[in-house]
Amino acid sequence: MYTQALNTNPDSGERQLEDAGLAARFQARVDAEERIEPNDWMPAAYRRTLTRQISQHAHSEIVGMLPEGNWLTRAPSLRRKAALLAKVQDECGHGLYLYAAAETLGSSREELVDQLLSGKAKYSSIFNYPTLTWADIGAIGWLVDGAAIMNQIPLCRCSYGPYARAMIRVCKEESFHQRQGYEIMLTLSRGTPEQKEMAQDALNRWWWPCLMMFGPPDAASLHSDTSTLWKIKRFSNDELRQKFVDATVPQARILGLSLPDPELRLDEESGHWRYGEIDWDEFKQVIAGNGPCNRERLAARRKAHDEGEWVREAALAYAQKQRGKALAA
Repeated sequence: MYTQALNTNPDSGERQLEDAGLAARFQARVDAEERIEPNDWMPAAYRRTLTRQISQHAHSEIVGMLPEGNWLTRAPSLRRKAALLAKVQDECGHGLYLYAAAETLGSSREELVDQLLSGKAKYSSIFNYPTLTWADIGAIGWLVDGAAIMNQIPLCRCSYGPYARAMIRVCKEESFHQRQGYEIMLTLSRGTPEQKEMAQDALNRWWWPCLMMFGPPDAASLHSDTSTLWKIKRFSNDELRQKFVDATVPQARILGLSLPDPELRLDEESGHWRYGEIDWDEFKQVIAGNGPCNRERLAARRKAHDEGEWVREAALAYAQKQRGKALAA
């Protein structure tokens, strides 16, 4: 364990005297696959990078409840309602695990949530698309959660201990969600012609946004080099995107559905499925807040936050009361 370096400017709370020896020992620990823990010395940039990534991951889990929560009362059977409710509850739990992990880096949960509600912090672009039919719930489980698993399994070996440990449970639950979504798509694709058409329509609308989930191409990724050096990331955006495509093409064939990419082809030499050009202008527009549901999603989160204020106040009052009793005892 290393001692935290002192601030050169106490007022800013940002600049730290990063001794070259401490930085070298830190990198040696990362290279040796040692876990970095909250009280260990770490570069300020490492702390900022993790806070940004973990908090955005947490925001994505919380906002991600909205498109599926929209179908809780409209799911076609009691079994489907119960399964979807369990999934939405899981996503809420994932957000809580991740906010707790981010707090170990020195930012309060209130601060992180305020950044989301103000629009300062980002969340996954995929959750700014609408869920128009029941098949969208299947597509989200199969494709969105499938892409999430591809992204998140390597995070179980992240160099930062609290994040890596949180991801173990998250990935187990996401695996269930992916299977649940695929089973919905399988049922629809083997149903009536109208049901299969519904499944195909959902696939057509979600395929390209799912490929965007992995982030911009490696050449345009701003944080990949340092994140890889610090073993926060284990694979590049393009590597993970290719893994997802290679895994998903055979699944779509089993479903009897067609991926909406006329350029999709198998590269015999590499064994990879080559896909067409992604519309990065659409990605940039959604990230900038101009997607189909950006304003709707943030409005829903702000409304829930405002209406839940009395719960937070009651919990704080209760905690203060219990603390007072403990001190008086």
